[in-house]
Amino acid sequence: MELFLEATGLHTYYGASHILHGVDFRVGRGETVALMGRNGMGKSTLLKSLLGVVAPRRGKVTVGGRDVTGMETSAVIRHGIAYVPEGRGMFHNLSVREHLLMAARKGLGGRADWTYDRVLETFPRLAERLDNMGTHLSGGEQQMLSIGRALMTNPDLLILDEATEGLAPLIRREIWRVVRAVKDTGIATIVVDKNVGVLLDLADRHVILVKGEVVYDGGPHELKSDSSILERHIGL
Repeated sequence: MELFLEATGLHTYYGASHILHGVDFRVGRGETVALMGRNGMGKSTLLKSLLGVVAPRRGKVTVGGRDVTGMETSAVIRHGIAYVPEGRGMFHNLSVREHLLMAARKGLGGRADWTYDRVLETFPRLAERLDNMGTHLSGGEQQMLSIGRALMTNPDLLILDEATEGLAPLIRREIWRVVRAVKDTGIATIVVDKNVGVLLDLADRHVILVKGEVVYDGGPHELKSDSSILERHIGL
């Protein structure tokens, strides 16, 4: 599989605290990767290191074969990445319509598969609330808007941090439906979520972090056949 994103030997610190310890991480084109681990094991720090939000002290990050190590986040994402952050990142002064249109652009190579109309077809709830402020939506609707806004950039890679955290079961099912639909379009995805059962069925590959180190990197078959791996590292 052709690599889209690759990180090698990442060491990331917050002040004197050493969070990532030589992490290697990769995502192939069109691949869905589940990033797993207990709270505080370095998942969000890894995502921030990939995106340039936090600069690793050592290591290298390439996107589409280009070295993006040390670049500003705005420059990194222009290489074909869309990020749906934990907390959803709504702008208090923008309506649903404005959130979507503000983000709209063609992807690398001029790809424009995800249009305004397609996003509204995918998220009918948003079509009913176009004039509402993003911050006035329910938590589930905000997550839909955050994902729809990300898709409007026509990315090669979509990163979902805590994709369904705090959402009602019905809304969680809707979000997972959309994530599967995105996967079927060939967009690569990194997903962080606590719903291990869904991730085992959704992702092509699973990466487990423990105290800032990769302890498992492989497909779902071994995790399904050997429950001790998840029991030991996730606590299930």
